[in-house]
Amino acid sequence: MRIEICDVGPRDGLQNDPKILQPETRAELVNRLAGAGLPRIEAVSFVNPERVPQMGDAEEVVAGIDRAAGVLYAGLVLNEKGYDRLAAVSLDEVHFAFAATETFNQRNQNASVEESLTAASRIVERGHEDGLRVTVTVGAAFGCPFEGEVPPSTPLGLAERLVATGADEIVFADTIGVGVPRQVRELVEQTLSFANGKPIGLHLHNTRNTGIANALVGIEAGATVLDASIGGIGGCPFAPRATGNICTEDLVYMLHGEGIETGVDLNELISVAEWLEGVLGRELEGMVYRAGVFAPVAG
Repeated sequence: MRIEICDVGPRDGLQNDPKILQPETRAELVNRLAGAGLPRIEAVSFVNPERVPQMGDAEEVVAGIDRAAGVLYAGLVLNEKGYDRLAAVSLDEVHFAFAATETFNQRNQNASVEESLTAASRIVERGHEDGLRVTVTVGAAFGCPFEGEVPPSTPLGLAERLVATGADEIVFADTIGVGVPRQVRELVEQTLSFANGKPIGLHLHNTRNTGIANALVGIEAGATVLDASIGGIGGCPFAPRATGNICTEDLVYMLHGEGIETGVDLNELISVAEWLEGVLGRELEGMVYRAGVFAPVAG
């Protein structure tokens, strides 16, 4: 069994950090992650730098990436204006994201959910015309900081409409880290019943310490793609009290121990986390890079 990990540290990991890194440092992070064997990396986001200054100069970051064979490099967009910028640089994938609830979506990207669904359809069409793979992420799929609990019928209904757009992959995001394994199992299993063979992924946050448990249950339910962030850093700037993504090296340790292939060199990944700790000047949220590997899963 093999699971594909997309490291979102250079994007989601850094977008809420108080320290703004220079484009060359962000490109180096991408290069180091590729060197550790990450098959997919969300390198940048094409958003308004006035709202998210940590993500400014995305074009310069992409220009500084040393393209590694076999690695897919992605950029996040929230609308067609962002896609215009992405289409002008050399990336392999476009990741389009929107929130399942009206309040969060308005605050995050100044659009209604229906408007974002229309944009998703258009971006899928344009991405395919440009030879790009298109992933669509439904954010706040388990809970919203403004509207509270999100019933599973909401993200499931959105996912069914996204399948119809021709999106290559559907990802459910637990943006504020409120989800529990029961919810993850339900969403993944039910979506697979109408996904027509499309991969289903999870973007999990560890705000309430359920992220790794949710990842394992998601895999058991049929998810084949997991987002994670080096060092466990990250969080949405527009979600109150949102904290980091599940940690890539912690996830890889668990998966390797379960006999699940990732293609990632765990020791190299730990070295990247140690380097990033020095760059950010603080201890990161991840645990494995501090505790070290254990012989049975050292590979």
